[in-house]
Amino acid sequence: MLPLIRLLQLASPTLPVGAYTYSQGLEWAVEAGVVRDEASARRWIGDLLEWSVGAFEAPLVAALMRAWAEADEAEVRRLDADFTASRETSELRAETLQMGHSLSRLLTGLDAYAGLPGWRARLEALPEPSFPTSWSAAAAAWQVPPDMALAAYLWSWLENQVMAAVKLVPLGQSAGQRLLAGLGERIPEVAARALRLPEEEWSNFTPGLAIAASSHETQYSRLFRS
Repeated sequence: MLPLIRLLQLASPTLPVGAYTYSQGLEWAVEAGVVRDEASARRWIGDLLEWSVGAFEAPLVAALMRAWAEADEAEVRRLDADFTASRETSELRAETLQMGHSLSRLLTGLDAYAGLPGWRARLEALPEPSFPTSWSAAAAAWQVPPDMALAAYLWSWLENQVMAAVKLVPLGQSAGQRLLAGLGERIPEVAARALRLPEEEWSNFTPGLAIAASSHETQYSRLFRS
């Protein structure tokens, strides 16, 4: 049961890495009228779940977990650099580096992580880890099964997006729970596909997200940092 408990901690919205301060372009999509109600929020978040996070970030997390478990430091660094390079805007890049740094500092200060042989030094050897890199290091160190880890990673992302939509559209709390219930049903399939997706088929080609994230950088009134 302990790996499950550790996983719940990693996926918790109380994890102090600042995820709640980012909308990943959703704030601009609301400003532009692309997302304006529960139905349009479901389409926007659902498309990103399947075609961006699920098709690139999730399989990369799975590959990072394998690299951490196999002590392949060169592969960890390669995948980390690939993810950072994939961020389309300065805000998205700053987001993953800030969250990765915060999580790394948190983990290396936890007895449950720092006491594991060699893991603290391995994580500290990365000067600017992205968030997936830090997160996968913890999941691998705590021996969380990859399928459970990906499901939790996707759920955490989904929960942050829905919480942002509830504030921005705005939506009621019941609407937010309907979104989580409906979109959450997609996670098992998205996670399973990510586990078997070969790297040559990874893709985060989502022009709408890139436009939204870029436009958010000059948006006049903002609640979120991306």
